[in-house]
Amino acid sequence: MAATDAFGSITWWGFSPALDLLENIQQDKDVINLLVIGAGDLRHVLKTIAHQWRKKTTKTCSRSRIHIYIIENNLELYARAMLFLSIILESPENLGLQEKTELFLELYGNSMVRQQSCDYVQKMSTEFIKWVNDFDLLAQKLPCIDLSQLKYKEVDALEAIFKFWRNRENREFEIDKYWDLRLRQHLGVRYDAIPNVFDWDLSMKLHHKDADIIHTSEYKQWRQTGVAYEIRDGSYNVPNRTLASGVLFKTNDGRVARRGYWGDILVSPFIAWGIESEEKSFFKKSNQLYTKTAGNVAEYNVTSLIYELLNEDKYVLPSTEDGCQTATLEEITEEDEVVITEDKGTKISSENTSIQLPNVKIHFMPLSSGTELHKKNKFRQLFDVVYLSNSMVHLLTPEMKSIFSDKAVLILETAKYMLELKEEQSIEFVKKVRAMAANAGCKVVDSIDEKKDVHIRFKYNL
Repeated sequence: MAATDAFGSITWWGFSPALDLLENIQQDKDVINLLVIGAGDLRHVLKTIAHQWRKKTTKTCSRSRIHIYIIENNLELYARAMLFLSIILESPENLGLQEKTELFLELYGNSMVRQQSCDYVQKMSTEFIKWVNDFDLLAQKLPCIDLSQLKYKEVDALEAIFKFWRNRENREFEIDKYWDLRLRQHLGVRYDAIPNVFDWDLSMKLHHKDADIIHTSEYKQWRQTGVAYEIRDGSYNVPNRTLASGVLFKTNDGRVARRGYWGDILVSPFIAWGIESEEKSFFKKSNQLYTKTAGNVAEYNVTSLIYELLNEDKYVLPSTEDGCQTATLEEITEEDEVVITEDKGTKISSENTSIQLPNVKIHFMPLSSGTELHKKNKFRQLFDVVYLSNSMVHLLTPEMKSIFSDKAVLILETAKYMLELKEEQSIEFVKKVRAMAANAGCKVVDSIDEKKDVHIRFKYNL
């Protein structure tokens, strides 16, 4: 996909809502192995590990360790994953629950951030540089992350990314100008028709794809400026350097690398966290209009996910005097925020004061490994769940069946939210991936709705 397309060449956020990859899957193994290819962010990973405590109904299940192997096409996505995990697992003495949510969403979906958010990224970048150069130190500070599979040049490139994040010269990444340039290139003569173009994309496309909770004002603001979440009052005037990536362009003098913003400018980061929720009070209507926005839903979802991950208990909205739940989030005090006991999987290390996930290991794989896994014996019949995004489904070849465990589950992302595709193209995409799954020895688990399904589940039988 060309860098100047509306979807861009790098998937900063996913084009489908967060999914528990182990939902409705029998867990009777000591170790469960998952392979996530091309998701673009950690939304599926975070929801999976946050919900794992719900499945601890047997002694065997409670001892299960989860190994998650991630393959992406850009190292910047690994860098962002490390950043978001660090935010979530930061000691509650340093970051409260509300602060974590605000910082997470701000860095996740905003082109411009507050100065204090930039300061946090710069501070952590210094730490990340140390960690990628010392895997023993990484094992102490962020033990759920494993970078040992990466090639030496990829580790060096990760270090370079963190050094760029740490640089305080904003002029090197003028994302507001890059954003406007992308808009002009994408819209062409339609640029002068803004905001009517944004209205059309929202009302005639997104709202017809079960994303009508996205409010006109928040979508227009994001399309115009790249700022999706303004949860806390303040000045959002510092470039979010974590959204910088490089692209090689062909010129008369050969290939030239250009750093800029090369991500999505059409769909929005609201899809990943802001259009679905277990808390249905966010979807109430008054006069046929939603009383809440996708931003409200995203704030709740991320807050509840972090809370559940750290406490192994569900986050409950505070109630009003009449006993009804309100959709207004409150600051959680330090005493209430993390309740930790020895029989739960989450604990705080006295050595580094960060929260640890002793039963979870996330392995970042080489960028080229998508076509190599089936050639290596150590991955043979290893994976119990395999997830592929719509942009990486080409990796689903008959050879891939060798990495599936017996009765493995294959989950494929459809093209439902790829807004530039026509409906018949999206339907054809589903038919194509279904045939590809069949060639890899997988059968559909449930019936398929080619227009509405966001994910399709398949089962592999050895």
